Amino acid sequence: MTATSSNQPPAAHSPAYRAVQVGARVLSAGGLAVNAYVHAALSGDYDRVSAGISQGDLFRVEAGLAALGALLVLVGWRAVSDAFAWLLSAAGLALLLVYAFVDVGELGPFPDMYEPGWFDDKRLAVVALSFTLVMSTFLLVSHTRRSRRLSEDVWLETGRGKWRR
Repeated sequence: MTATSSNQPPAAHSPAYRAVQVGARVLSAGGLAVNAYVHAALSGDYDRVSAGISQGDLFRVEAGLAALGALLVLVGWRAVSDAFAWLLSAAGLALLLVYAFVDVGELGPFPDMYEPGWFDDKRLAVVALSFTLVMSTFLLVSHTRRSRRLSEDVWLETGRGKWRR
């Protein structure tokens, strides 16, 4: 939309861009779903690791949040749902890597979750969270670019811009 056009809304994204965005949503939700499955499946094995809150309970919370994030990314189509997916995958990946390489010990009610060994479910969670982080970053950037374009169009349309013709 240019400064000389009528008051029509900006044109929708091209079909190819829309297909890429849908693909990124599906892949992001899939990564969160895999993360939810892995944490739900492992939660029973970690109930014995406890300080005040058991590691199994923390895994159940992670599984629930990941499932909610996957649903929001597929249904929400808003920047808030994409930001939630990004935050969940970034925090989950950071915690997984910290507890794999650093013996933090007990932190208040949280148990000592140091586990330096790598097994298939842990590797799968790292791949799923990494993939989700990349896809949700793309979705957030696409929201930012679209909102910036919309605000610039509105700004130019109101006559406050130096490019008004």
